[in-house]
Amino acid sequence: MEEKLPEDLANLSELDEKSLLEVLTGRFTQNLIYTYIGDILVAINPFKYLSIYEKEVSQYKCHEKKSLPPHICAVADRAYQSMLGRLATGPKNQCIVISGESGAGKTESTKLLLRHIMELCKANSQLEQQILQVNPLLEAFGNAQTVMNDNSSRFGKYIQLRFQNSSVKGAKINEYLLEKSRVVHQDEGEQNFHIFYFMLAGISTEDKEIYGLLDPTRYRYLNGRFGKEDMVQAWRLKYAEVWNAMDMVGFEEQEKVDMMTILAGILSLGNIAFETTDSDALKVSEASRGWLKATAGQFGVQEEDLLKSLTCTTSVTRGEAIQRLHNQQQAEDARDSIAKVAYGRVFGWIVSKVNELLAPKVDCDVELNEIGILDIFGFENFAVNRFEQLCINLANEQLQYFFNHHIFLMEQKEYKEEGITWETITYKDNKPILDLFLTKPIGILSLLDEQSAFPQATDRNFVDKLNSKFKTAPNFEVVRNHTPLFTIVHYAGKVQYNASGFLEKNRDTIPANIRELFINSVTPLLSVLFAATISRTGTLMPRRAKLQVADDNFNSTRKQSVGAQFKRSLAVLMEKMFAAGPHFVRCIKPNRSKQPDQLDSKLVMDQLRYNGLMETIRIRRDGFSWRPKFREFAERFVCSLSCGIQVCLILDCVSCCVDYRSRICRRRYLALLAEIRRQRQAQREREEREEEEERRRQQLEEERRRRLELEQENRRPASPPVPLPRKKKPEPRPRSVLSTVLKAAHLAPVPRPRSKLFEVCYPVKYYTCIYEITFST
Repeated sequence: MEEKLPEDLANLSELDEKSLLEVLTGRFTQNLIYTYIGDILVAINPFKYLSIYEKEVSQYKCHEKKSLPPHICAVADRAYQSMLGRLATGPKNQCIVISGESGAGKTESTKLLLRHIMELCKANSQLEQQILQVNPLLEAFGNAQTVMNDNSSRFGKYIQLRFQNSSVKGAKINEYLLEKSRVVHQDEGEQNFHIFYFMLAGISTEDKEIYGLLDPTRYRYLNGRFGKEDMVQAWRLKYAEVWNAMDMVGFEEQEKVDMMTILAGILSLGNIAFETTDSDALKVSEASRGWLKATAGQFGVQEEDLLKSLTCTTSVTRGEAIQRLHNQQQAEDARDSIAKVAYGRVFGWIVSKVNELLAPKVDCDVELNEIGILDIFGFENFAVNRFEQLCINLANEQLQYFFNHHIFLMEQKEYKEEGITWETITYKDNKPILDLFLTKPIGILSLLDEQSAFPQATDRNFVDKLNSKFKTAPNFEVVRNHTPLFTIVHYAGKVQYNASGFLEKNRDTIPANIRELFINSVTPLLSVLFAATISRTGTLMPRRAKLQVADDNFNSTRKQSVGAQFKRSLAVLMEKMFAAGPHFVRCIKPNRSKQPDQLDSKLVMDQLRYNGLMETIRIRRDGFSWRPKFREFAERFVCSLSCGIQVCLILDCVSCCVDYRSRICRRRYLALLAEIRRQRQAQREREEREEEEERRRQQLEEERRRRLELEQENRRPASPPVPLPRKKKPEPRPRSVLSTVLKAAHLAPVPRPRSKLFEVCYPVKYYTCIYEITFST
């Protein structure tokens, strides 16, 4: 009889690494791949099919945690019920964070979560099917075989399911950092994106002629390799599944044809080779002339225009067009950059198309709740780690920080605020590593952007700058080598990065003339893709090509580097997640050979350590897993509370209130809370008094200032009058005026005050003369 092993590691009587590993190993041997740590689920990838995903999963609906074994569907149910406010948490957006190494089973966990949430809500059957069909479609275009995983996600996605009450009303996909470099280069033992193999295996012979597809082993972007017959048969079925998924989601027939035509063009483009003539001029080799013609036809452009975009750059200076011829290396770089950008835009268009079709069909005023599911690339440490691995591992650092923040920082802070006797649990804080990457202006990404802005800068310059700035940083190690290398000490271990190609990948440039060429393509989809703009987070925003002339911000968005886009998108993602109620699924990879029923103890223990699961078990064992507000508690147990005889029974049943000590802590907490409230009220009253006094002081100061200004104004001497200009010459003085003056001579004269201005205008002698004439008369 098999030994009954604990389902929750927080219930272990002895807590050490040995006992932890023994329990997990024993459960894995019994095909029990799921284990709880309080409310956190640990999932070990079995690398095989298990029957635990059959009909019995329907039991995981509004169930008590201890009534059923640990399961991924239990996490889906808890998130769904929490979103509806049924678990004493109040209605609130939720997010499920699935983390782990590449090959630990994150993508499969995502599909199982989606399927069960759709089972729980049972709303719009067509919409549910469309949402479920999104995953196969995105996997085909965004996943690939690596040395660590046969179905590795080469991009990150955050799926937002949107609900009105208990019914799903729509969804949105946020995609992050597609590994576009995989289109043109794969390391030994790895493959290109799945869709290329599905397409070449699944398209009929007649359609291959239409698309211009040849034998798969002839394509350089596939390394001249293809699968064996059994694998080709599996790919053929996958292609039919992808085609059906596009139908289900709502793609038009012409859109699907255009998409496959562009993919065929990308494959043909990779076979264009260049050579130099005796006069050092660059031309397409004779052997690849046919590939150039095929590529131009598949892209819907003129052969001569495509060749010109590959072999030279045209710039306009002061109205004069200047051509700069490429050398062979520059032409090959231009070819590969076109392939990467074209594929990246196809993928971005698929995501935008899916979001358009899955958008909620409700009024904007209707408030929708959300459940977000994050399936993002796992931590990677290959023999050669490049720019993509740097970004992937940065994303995992951010997720680890999010986990630490919720499990350790926030929880222990709450215990402290509530006055609960608590021995602080230490954990490995990775905030310094995030600062190393993200700090402005001297973080790694900021320095990368700085070097990318200089055309003459090299990858070696970038690494030299890192060595100079961070040589004393505890999480950075200098590597003395002729190759531009540097090492980061991540939370999961040391990773050495090869910086060759960092600057070019961060710039993500394309030949200057290629955008205009593709906008004018006769292939409608290609025109739409290159007429689109790119957001600050790297999202494709398709628009009609004819609108681009008047409102084109392509040049401004192109200056946004890949690193800056990724940094921005991570910030937006974290903002969404911190505003939601989190649920964690920690995926564990049992072995590196991807074999079922094998568990490498050292590999598993390493993952448990750097994931902080030992500390997590300790805090879940010693802590309080359910902390409802009194109102939420009353709402849940309103029937029992109405009967005074059952009040004590209810209090005894509440988790973290099962003994006398907890009730004493509760009393102390209430007294402390009342004191805190009293102090806060006193503080508010004191602040209000201070604000009132400050307001009065400012009023008095303003009044005093006004009085001073008025007094200064009164002391200021009057300004001399400024005579107005005359509009016309004065008329001659009539004689009647003089006679009138003579008749009034007997009246006593009234002298007028003399102004200085008047004295300036007329001399004193003039006044005297007039005065004497008047009074003598």
